Amino acid sequence: MDFGVVLQCTPPASRVVELAVAAENRGFAYVWTFDSHLLWQEPYVIYSQVLAATRKVMVGPMVTNPLTRDWTVTASGFATLNDMFGNRTVCGIGRGDSAVRALAGKPSTLNTLRSSIEVIRELANGRAAHVNGIDIRFPWGGDSRLDMYVAAYGPLALDLTGQVADGFILQLADPAIVRWTVERVKNAAADAGRNPDDVKICVAAPAYVGDDLAHQREQCRWFGGMVGNHVADIVARYGTDDGGGTSGIPQELTDYIKGREGYDYNQHGRAGNSHAAFVPDEIVDRFCILGDTAAHIDKLRELEALGVDQFAVYLQHDGKNGTLEAYGETVIPALRKSREAIVSDPEPTG
Repeated sequence: MDFGVVLQCTPPASRVVELAVAAENRGFAYVWTFDSHLLWQEPYVIYSQVLAATRKVMVGPMVTNPLTRDWTVTASGFATLNDMFGNRTVCGIGRGDSAVRALAGKPSTLNTLRSSIEVIRELANGRAAHVNGIDIRFPWGGDSRLDMYVAAYGPLALDLTGQVADGFILQLADPAIVRWTVERVKNAAADAGRNPDDVKICVAAPAYVGDDLAHQREQCRWFGGMVGNHVADIVARYGTDDGGGTSGIPQELTDYIKGREGYDYNQHGRAGNSHAAFVPDEIVDRFCILGDTAAHIDKLRELEALGVDQFAVYLQHDGKNGTLEAYGETVIPALRKSREAIVSDPEPTG
Protein backbone atom coordinates (compact mmCIF):
# COMPACT_ATOMS: atom_id res chain seq x y z
CA MET A 1 0.00 0.00 0.00
CA ASP A 2 1.16 3.50 -0.86
CA PHE A 3 0.49 6.52 1.36
CA GLY A 4 -0.34 10.12 0.61
CA VAL A 5 -1.20 13.31 2.47
CA VAL A 6 -3.96 15.78 1.60
CA LEU A 7 -3.18 19.41 2.45
CA GLN A 8 -5.09 22.68 2.25
CA CYS A 9 -3.33 25.56 0.51
CA THR A 10 -3.77 27.72 3.60
CA PRO A 11 -1.26 30.55 3.81
CA PRO A 12 1.59 30.70 4.27
CA ALA A 13 2.36 28.51 1.27
CA SER A 14 5.75 27.78 2.82
CA ARG A 15 3.93 25.76 5.51
CA VAL A 16 2.30 23.61 2.81
CA VAL A 17 5.73 22.98 1.29
CA GLU A 18 7.17 22.23 4.74
CA LEU A 19 4.47 19.61 5.41
CA ALA A 20 5.01 18.07 1.98
CA VAL A 21 8.73 17.70 2.65
CA ALA A 22 8.03 16.24 6.09
CA ALA A 23 5.62 13.73 4.56
CA GLU A 24 8.12 12.60 1.94
CA ASN A 25 10.81 12.22 4.60
CA ARG A 26 8.46 9.91 6.51
CA GLY A 27 7.72 7.61 3.60
CA PHE A 28 4.67 9.16 1.96
CA ALA A 29 4.61 8.81 -1.83
CA TYR A 30 1.83 11.30 -2.74
CA VAL A 31 1.12 14.92 -1.82
CA TRP A 32 -2.41 16.00 -2.70
CA THR A 33 -4.08 19.37 -2.06
CA PHE A 34 -7.56 20.82 -2.05
CA ASP A 35 -8.29 22.88 -5.19
CA SER A 36 -10.51 25.82 -4.21
CA HIS A 37 -8.96 29.02 -5.48
CA LEU A 38 -11.40 31.29 -3.61
CA LEU A 39 -11.10 29.61 -0.20
CA TRP A 40 -7.33 29.03 -0.27
CA GLN A 41 -4.27 29.95 -2.31
CA GLU A 42 -3.74 28.77 -5.87
CA PRO A 43 -2.45 25.15 -5.75
CA TYR A 44 -0.66 24.99 -9.09
CA VAL A 45 1.72 27.75 -8.01
CA ILE A 46 2.41 25.83 -4.81
CA TYR A 47 2.92 22.54 -6.70
CA SER A 48 6.00 23.95 -8.38
CA GLN A 49 7.50 24.74 -4.98
CA VAL A 50 6.58 21.33 -3.54
CA LEU A 51 8.14 19.56 -6.52
CA ALA A 52 11.28 21.68 -6.28
CA ALA A 53 11.67 20.91 -2.57
CA THR A 54 11.04 17.15 -2.81
CA ARG A 55 12.62 14.25 -4.66
CA LYS A 56 10.08 11.58 -5.57
CA VAL A 57 6.56 12.35 -4.35
CA MET A 58 3.71 12.59 -6.84
CA VAL A 59 1.81 15.88 -6.56
CA GLY A 60 -1.68 16.95 -7.60
CA PRO A 61 -5.21 18.07 -6.67
CA MET A 62 -7.75 16.12 -4.63
CA VAL A 63 -9.74 17.23 -6.44
CA THR A 64 -10.03 19.65 -9.32
CA ASN A 65 -13.16 19.99 -11.47
CA PRO A 66 -14.15 20.68 -15.09
CA LEU A 67 -15.86 24.03 -14.45
CA THR A 68 -13.53 26.52 -12.78
CA ARG A 69 -10.52 25.89 -15.05
CA ASP A 70 -10.23 25.65 -18.81
CA TRP A 71 -9.37 22.03 -19.58
CA THR A 72 -6.49 22.91 -21.89
CA VAL A 73 -4.99 25.23 -19.27
CA THR A 74 -5.22 22.47 -16.66
CA ALA A 75 -3.49 20.04 -19.01
CA SER A 76 -0.81 22.60 -19.84
CA GLY A 77 -0.13 23.14 -16.14
CA PHE A 78 0.47 19.45 -15.56
CA ALA A 79 2.56 19.04 -18.72
CA THR A 80 4.68 22.04 -17.77
CA LEU A 81 5.31 20.71 -14.26
CA ASN A 82 6.21 17.34 -15.72
CA ASP A 83 8.69 18.95 -18.10
CA MET A 84 10.27 20.89 -15.24
CA PHE A 85 10.40 18.15 -12.59
CA GLY A 86 9.99 14.83 -14.38
CA ASN A 87 6.67 13.02 -14.57
CA ARG A 88 5.67 13.59 -10.96
CA THR A 89 2.11 14.91 -11.23
CA VAL A 90 -1.24 13.20 -10.75
CA CYS A 91 -4.72 14.62 -11.31
CA GLY A 92 -7.71 13.94 -9.11
CA ILE A 93 -10.94 15.27 -10.62
CA GLY A 94 -14.63 15.25 -9.76
CA ARG A 95 -17.86 17.05 -10.60
CA GLY A 96 -16.97 19.97 -8.31
CA ASP A 97 -17.73 20.87 -4.71
CA SER A 98 -16.11 23.71 -2.78
CA ALA A 99 -14.45 25.46 -5.75
CA VAL A 100 -17.78 25.52 -7.61
CA ARG A 101 -20.32 25.96 -4.83
CA ALA A 102 -18.37 28.76 -3.15
CA LEU A 103 -19.02 30.72 -6.35
CA ALA A 104 -22.74 29.84 -6.27
CA GLY A 105 -22.32 27.26 -9.01
CA LYS A 106 -23.53 23.69 -9.39
CA PRO A 107 -21.48 20.52 -9.95
CA SER A 108 -20.88 19.52 -13.55
CA THR A 109 -22.79 16.84 -15.39
CA LEU A 110 -21.16 13.45 -15.77
CA ASN A 111 -20.93 14.00 -19.53
CA THR A 112 -18.94 17.18 -18.96
CA LEU A 113 -16.70 15.37 -16.48
CA ARG A 114 -16.12 12.54 -18.97
CA SER A 115 -15.21 14.98 -21.75
CA SER A 116 -12.84 16.94 -19.53
CA ILE A 117 -11.03 13.76 -18.49
CA GLU A 118 -10.47 12.83 -22.11
CA VAL A 119 -9.10 16.25 -23.09
CA ILE A 120 -6.86 16.70 -20.04
CA ARG A 121 -5.48 13.17 -20.21
CA GLU A 122 -4.74 13.22 -23.93
CA LEU A 123 -2.99 16.58 -23.86
CA ALA A 124 -1.07 15.89 -20.64
CA ASN A 125 0.12 12.55 -22.03
CA GLY A 126 1.63 14.08 -25.15
CA ARG A 127 -1.24 13.17 -27.46
CA ALA A 128 -3.74 15.14 -29.52
CA ALA A 129 -7.19 16.05 -28.19
CA HIS A 130 -10.31 17.21 -30.02
CA VAL A 131 -11.34 20.66 -28.73
CA ASN A 132 -13.86 23.06 -30.29
CA GLY A 133 -13.91 21.15 -33.53
CA ILE A 134 -10.16 20.95 -34.03
CA ASP A 135 -7.39 18.58 -33.01
CA ILE A 136 -4.70 20.15 -30.84
CA ARG A 137 -1.61 19.09 -28.91
CA PHE A 138 1.29 20.64 -27.02
CA PRO A 139 4.28 20.72 -29.38
CA TRP A 140 6.60 20.73 -26.36
CA GLY A 141 4.76 18.12 -24.23
CA GLY A 142 5.46 14.81 -25.93
CA ASP A 143 7.18 13.24 -22.91
CA SER A 144 4.58 14.25 -20.33
CA ARG A 145 2.65 11.51 -18.51
CA LEU A 146 -0.36 11.97 -16.22
CA ASP A 147 -2.75 9.57 -14.47
CA MET A 148 -6.33 10.72 -13.98
CA TYR A 149 -8.08 9.72 -10.74
CA VAL A 150 -11.83 10.31 -10.43
CA ALA A 151 -13.51 11.06 -7.09
CA ALA A 152 -17.00 9.59 -6.90
CA TYR A 153 -19.76 8.35 -4.59
CA GLY A 154 -22.92 7.85 -6.67
CA PRO A 155 -23.61 4.81 -8.87
CA LEU A 156 -23.32 6.53 -12.25
CA ALA A 157 -20.17 8.39 -11.25
CA LEU A 158 -18.67 5.12 -10.03
CA ASP A 159 -19.53 3.53 -13.38
CA LEU A 160 -17.85 6.39 -15.23
CA THR A 161 -14.78 5.94 -13.05
CA GLY A 162 -14.48 2.28 -13.96
CA GLN A 163 -14.97 3.05 -17.63
CA VAL A 164 -12.37 5.79 -18.07
CA ALA A 165 -10.22 6.50 -14.98
CA ASP A 166 -6.69 5.44 -14.13
CA GLY A 167 -7.63 5.59 -10.47
CA PHE A 168 -10.61 5.94 -8.13
CA ILE A 169 -10.70 8.27 -5.12
CA LEU A 170 -13.13 7.48 -2.31
CA GLN A 171 -13.15 10.18 0.33
CA LEU A 172 -14.00 8.09 3.39
CA ALA A 173 -12.57 4.97 5.04
CA ASP A 174 -15.64 2.95 5.97
CA PRO A 175 -14.93 -0.66 4.94
CA ALA A 176 -18.55 -1.43 4.02
CA ILE A 177 -18.74 1.54 1.67
CA VAL A 178 -15.25 0.84 0.33
CA ARG A 179 -16.37 -2.70 -0.55
CA TRP A 180 -19.47 -1.49 -2.41
CA THR A 181 -17.77 1.31 -4.33
CA VAL A 182 -14.69 -0.70 -5.31
CA GLU A 183 -16.86 -3.56 -6.55
CA ARG A 184 -18.95 -1.16 -8.62
CA VAL A 185 -15.88 0.52 -10.15
CA LYS A 186 -14.16 -2.78 -10.93
CA ASN A 187 -17.31 -4.25 -12.49
CA ALA A 188 -17.76 -1.16 -14.65
CA ALA A 189 -14.16 -1.47 -15.82
CA ALA A 190 -14.67 -5.12 -16.75
CA ASP A 191 -17.93 -4.32 -18.56
CA ALA A 192 -16.05 -1.68 -20.57
CA GLY A 193 -13.49 -4.26 -21.67
CA ARG A 194 -10.76 -2.98 -19.36
CA ASN A 195 -8.62 -4.88 -16.90
CA PRO A 196 -10.18 -3.98 -13.51
CA ASP A 197 -6.73 -4.15 -11.90
CA ASP A 198 -5.66 -1.20 -14.06
CA VAL A 199 -7.90 1.09 -11.96
CA LYS A 200 -5.96 2.00 -8.81
CA ILE A 201 -7.95 2.54 -5.62
CA CYS A 202 -7.19 5.49 -3.34
CA VAL A 203 -9.07 5.91 -0.06
CA ALA A 204 -8.68 9.37 1.50
CA ALA A 205 -9.80 10.27 5.03
CA PRO A 206 -8.63 12.06 8.16
CA ALA A 207 -6.19 10.01 10.22
CA TYR A 208 -5.21 11.14 13.68
CA VAL A 209 -2.85 9.13 15.88
CA GLY A 210 -3.33 9.66 19.62
CA ASP A 211 -4.89 8.45 22.86
CA ASP A 212 -7.69 10.98 23.40
CA LEU A 213 -10.43 9.59 21.16
CA ALA A 214 -12.97 12.26 22.12
CA HIS A 215 -10.56 15.02 21.07
CA GLN A 216 -9.70 13.24 17.84
CA ARG A 217 -13.39 12.94 16.97
CA GLU A 218 -13.99 16.65 17.49
CA GLN A 219 -10.97 17.49 15.34
CA CYS A 220 -12.19 15.25 12.50
CA ARG A 221 -15.98 15.71 12.67
CA TRP A 222 -15.74 18.28 9.85
CA PHE A 223 -15.09 15.44 7.42
CA GLY A 224 -18.57 13.98 7.85
CA GLY A 225 -19.94 17.41 7.00
CA MET A 226 -17.83 17.61 3.85
CA VAL A 227 -18.85 14.14 2.69
CA GLY A 228 -22.43 15.09 3.48
CA ASN A 229 -22.41 17.62 0.62
CA HIS A 230 -21.98 14.79 -1.87
CA VAL A 231 -24.32 12.44 -0.04
CA ALA A 232 -27.06 15.08 -0.10
CA ASP A 233 -26.78 15.18 -3.89
CA ILE A 234 -27.04 11.39 -4.04
CA VAL A 235 -30.10 11.33 -1.75
CA ALA A 236 -31.78 14.03 -3.83
CA ARG A 237 -31.28 11.92 -6.95
CA TYR A 238 -31.85 8.37 -5.67
CA GLY A 239 -33.60 8.64 -2.32
CA THR A 240 -32.80 6.49 0.71
CA ASP A 241 -35.54 3.87 0.91
CA ASP A 242 -34.18 0.32 1.06
CA GLY A 243 -30.65 1.57 0.61
CA GLY A 244 -31.47 3.77 -2.37
CA GLY A 245 -34.01 1.69 -4.26
CA THR A 246 -32.72 0.13 -7.46
CA SER A 247 -29.36 1.92 -7.13
CA GLY A 248 -28.35 -0.28 -4.20
CA ILE A 249 -26.62 2.60 -2.40
CA PRO A 250 -25.65 1.44 1.11
CA GLN A 251 -27.64 3.01 3.91
CA GLU A 252 -24.31 3.28 5.76
CA LEU A 253 -23.62 6.15 3.36
CA THR A 254 -26.97 7.92 3.24
CA ASP A 255 -28.72 7.64 6.61
CA TYR A 256 -26.52 9.94 8.65
CA ILE A 257 -27.39 13.19 6.82
CA LYS A 258 -30.99 13.26 8.04
CA GLY A 259 -30.06 15.99 10.54
CA ARG A 260 -28.07 18.05 8.04
CA GLU A 261 -29.29 21.66 7.80
CA GLY A 262 -26.86 23.33 5.41
CA TYR A 263 -23.20 24.05 4.96
CA ASP A 264 -20.91 27.06 5.33
CA TYR A 265 -18.05 26.93 2.83
CA ASN A 266 -16.20 29.59 4.79
CA GLN A 267 -15.49 26.76 7.26
CA HIS A 268 -14.89 24.03 4.66
CA GLY A 269 -12.42 21.40 5.82
CA ARG A 270 -11.80 23.18 9.11
CA ALA A 271 -11.64 21.42 12.48
CA GLY A 272 -14.23 22.63 14.95
CA ASN A 273 -16.58 24.12 12.38
CA SER A 274 -20.21 24.78 13.22
CA HIS A 275 -21.94 22.92 10.38
CA ALA A 276 -20.84 19.39 11.32
CA ALA A 277 -22.75 19.07 14.60
CA PHE A 278 -25.20 16.66 12.93
CA VAL A 279 -22.39 14.13 12.33
CA PRO A 280 -22.55 11.42 15.04
CA ASP A 281 -19.50 9.83 16.65
CA GLU A 282 -20.25 6.57 14.84
CA ILE A 283 -19.78 8.24 11.46
CA VAL A 284 -16.54 9.91 12.54
CA ASP A 285 -15.21 6.54 13.67
CA ARG A 286 -16.31 4.80 10.47
CA PHE A 287 -15.25 7.46 7.97
CA CYS A 288 -11.90 8.33 9.62
CA ILE A 289 -9.02 6.41 11.20
CA LEU A 290 -8.51 7.33 14.84
CA GLY A 291 -6.80 5.91 17.91
CA ASP A 292 -3.34 4.55 18.54
CA THR A 293 -1.04 3.16 15.87
CA ALA A 294 -2.35 -0.38 16.35
CA ALA A 295 -5.88 0.79 15.51
CA HIS A 296 -4.61 2.50 12.37
CA ILE A 297 -2.68 -0.57 11.25
CA ASP A 298 -5.67 -2.86 11.81
CA LYS A 299 -8.05 -0.70 9.78
CA LEU A 300 -5.54 -0.13 7.00
CA ARG A 301 -4.97 -3.87 6.68
CA GLU A 302 -8.73 -4.29 6.36
CA LEU A 303 -8.82 -1.68 3.61
CA GLU A 304 -5.85 -3.24 1.85
CA ALA A 305 -7.67 -6.58 1.81
CA LEU A 306 -10.56 -4.82 0.02
CA GLY A 307 -8.22 -3.79 -2.80
CA VAL A 308 -7.10 -0.33 -1.65
CA ASP A 309 -3.77 0.63 -3.24
CA GLN A 310 -3.25 3.98 -1.50
CA PHE A 311 -4.41 5.61 1.71
CA ALA A 312 -4.23 9.41 1.70
CA VAL A 313 -4.29 11.15 5.08
CA TYR A 314 -6.30 14.35 5.43
CA LEU A 315 -4.22 16.43 7.84
CA GLN A 316 -6.81 19.06 8.77
CA HIS A 317 -6.46 18.75 12.54
CA ASP A 318 -4.15 19.85 15.36
CA GLY A 319 -2.07 16.67 15.36
CA LYS A 320 -0.35 17.03 11.98
CA ASN A 321 3.25 16.54 13.03
CA GLY A 322 2.56 13.77 15.53
CA THR A 323 0.46 11.85 13.01
CA LEU A 324 3.10 12.19 10.28
CA GLU A 325 5.77 10.96 12.67
CA ALA A 326 3.71 8.01 13.87
CA TYR A 327 2.92 6.98 10.32
CA GLY A 328 6.55 7.27 9.28
CA GLU A 329 7.93 5.38 12.28
CA THR A 330 5.28 2.70 12.78
CA VAL A 331 2.25 2.60 10.48
CA ILE A 332 3.84 2.78 7.02
CA PRO A 333 6.56 0.20 7.82
CA ALA A 334 3.87 -2.18 9.10
CA LEU A 335 1.96 -1.96 5.81
CA ARG A 336 4.97 -2.34 3.54
CA LYS A 337 6.25 -5.73 2.46
CA SER A 338 9.65 -6.35 3.97
CA ARG A 339 12.68 -7.06 1.79
CA GLU A 340 15.48 -9.07 3.33
CA ALA A 341 19.08 -8.15 2.64
CA ILE A 342 20.20 -11.79 2.34
CA VAL A 343 17.91 -13.65 -0.04
CA SER A 344 19.66 -17.04 -0.14
CA ASP A 345 21.68 -19.24 2.17
CA PRO A 346 25.46 -18.81 1.97
CA GLU A 347 27.45 -21.29 -0.08
CA PRO A 348 28.88 -24.10 2.07
CA THR A 349 32.59 -23.80 2.81
CA GLY A 350 35.30 -26.43 3.24
